[in-house]
Amino acid sequence: MSIRERLSGNEAIAYCLKQINPDVMGAFPITPSTEIPQYFSAYVANGEVDTEFVAVESEHSAMSCCIGAEAAGARAVTATSSCGLALMWEMLYIAASCRLPITLACVNRTLSGPININNDHSDSMGARDAGWIQIYAENNQEAYDNMCMAMRIGEHPDVMLPVMVCQDGFITSHAIENIELLEDEKVKAFVGEYKPAEYLLHPDHPVAMGPYDTQPYYYEHKYQQVIAMENAKEVIANVFKEFGEMSGRKYDFIEKYMMDDAEEAIVIIGSSAGTAKEAVKRLRAEGKKVGLIKLRVFRPFPAAQIVEALKGVKVVAIMDKADSFNANGGPLFEEVCTSLIGEENIPKVVNYIYGIGGRDVSVETIEEVFTNLDEILKTGNVGQKYRHIGVRGL
Repeated sequence: MSIRERLSGNEAIAYCLKQINPDVMGAFPITPSTEIPQYFSAYVANGEVDTEFVAVESEHSAMSCCIGAEAAGARAVTATSSCGLALMWEMLYIAASCRLPITLACVNRTLSGPININNDHSDSMGARDAGWIQIYAENNQEAYDNMCMAMRIGEHPDVMLPVMVCQDGFITSHAIENIELLEDEKVKAFVGEYKPAEYLLHPDHPVAMGPYDTQPYYYEHKYQQVIAMENAKEVIANVFKEFGEMSGRKYDFIEKYMMDDAEEAIVIIGSSAGTAKEAVKRLRAEGKKVGLIKLRVFRPFPAAQIVEALKGVKVVAIMDKADSFNANGGPLFEEVCTSLIGEENIPKVVNYIYGIGGRDVSVETIEEVFTNLDEILKTGNVGQKYRHIGVRGL
């Protein structure tokens, strides 16, 4: 029997970590992720877990702590947001290149400057090429479930990569929702024990971590990361399937909403998908053939699933809650467009940057996007492909 509870997204992540009982947490506070180590430290103080909680002096040190612990053969976790993730930048690459399956709860918040503590995806999207698997949540239930699955994915012998479990700051991290928790024993059995084949403290197989890597070897080591990320696709699919059989909650790389006969669609990530679904539902009631694709996994990018889902769609808006500042489009837009290259009968594609710095995204905002898609469908003219919505004066 599942346990029905009401929790914020941050509480849900901390509770899942309590059930897993990792070996080490390295943590430094930053809004809006601070509550995760705060709640978890209470579990440590109360003796509910036997995790070594290391309170460090910066986020750079938090990731360094996790790297050291994981390299020594321990299961390590942390949480951060925004500039905290940016301060980890150097260590994110090192964690991935050393093939250390650290799990990081990223509570998405815009990057400075100007200083802003509200939600967009500029932090995790800025780290999209660091070699980490990235899984995004629409709601608190997904945040909890994603954390339950993350370690199984990252620690698989064919993967051995770090994983970011991302959720939207304040929107899900601090909002309380009904949630179904799994029993402790089920989570422990599902996640299992971390048993790396090689680690620094292995008595029979001593290894070096992070050595100087010269020209004859560096490229080959980076290519091993490429293969690991490719391997992650099958591992993720299998873990999702097994989790669905255990919990009754089925997940995939993408979620399709009213896409069977859709002629117009949007592609979106995170909590805004809930708002967008309401807009789709309203427009469907008016007889319009509209739909939605929500990405759950951004790294590895589910190109094949996206292409398949867009078959039959005539025009699509890619919604980015982060800007690449390249004067050409956001990160999700670039990935989707790249996936469509060489495919037949591809839809007309337009990009919308939205919700930057926590700018409100309403059902009416999404309806406006579909109104613009109507015009493109009617005229056949895409016009400006790179657009911003919700900015005063536009």
